[in-house]
Amino acid sequence: MDDAVRRGDDEAPEYPEDSDLPERHREPVFNLPGVILILIGICTAVQLFRLYVLDPHQDMAFMIDCAFIPIRYTGPYALDFYAFISPVTYAFLHGGWTHLLVNMIWLAAFGSPLANRMGASRFMGFWIFTALAAALFHFLAHMTGNVPVVGASGAISGMMGAASRFGFRIGRLDGRPAFAGPMLSVGQAFMSRAVVTFLAAWFVINLVAGMGWISPGIDGPIAWQAHIGGFLAGFFCTAFFVPPTYPLFPSDRADSDDPLEGSPLEKDRP
Repeated sequence: MDDAVRRGDDEAPEYPEDSDLPERHREPVFNLPGVILILIGICTAVQLFRLYVLDPHQDMAFMIDCAFIPIRYTGPYALDFYAFISPVTYAFLHGGWTHLLVNMIWLAAFGSPLANRMGASRFMGFWIFTALAAALFHFLAHMTGNVPVVGASGAISGMMGAASRFGFRIGRLDGRPAFAGPMLSVGQAFMSRAVVTFLAAWFVINLVAGMGWISPGIDGPIAWQAHIGGFLAGFFCTAFFVPPTYPLFPSDRADSDDPLEGSPLEKDRP
């Protein structure tokens, strides 16, 4: 029998009070940047609006106005107000809850470190730019297409392209996760095994999706050309949206292998 128990409670071992324990730093479970929360909120609100406010006829009119439809520009139609905004507004529409959920998960995963690195205003500019690039690539492939294109996948593909240019390095910027270090040049990106592996996997998945084998939450065909357009825009044009806090690309000096050296970002340590 334990000695402390035999001697009585007054001689039992003493345990430290909670106040005597070292304070542990806890990361928030959901530590998403405000701009990401705003985008998720807008996409969710649009979906709720379509389902619970509009009737089927109104929803169809709303889709025609706000989705991207190539034939609007090549057919015998006047270019109205919606012709100029739909290459961006289509990114806030989705084909269903599954489609929305999948896109918002990827937005949180790839958009959060990118938004923390770029800042809110630059990130919104990047979102619009990659959405436009995605719409353009789809238009070039289907210039007379009359199927509405919806979804944030093109813009999110641009974020994946941007992540590739950072080699998927994550550090801390003011305590928040952000893509770290100078950007890789295009040549350096193609010399990175992690980047090349990701690029190969990404293009294979999109090819399979384009064949209709993978289409989460989408009844119609996947606009895979839009995904490629967004990805290429992000991969090649991210440098225009990254704040010039230090040299844009890492030097090729042999005396430093640390991509974060001289950076305001702090690497995660175990």
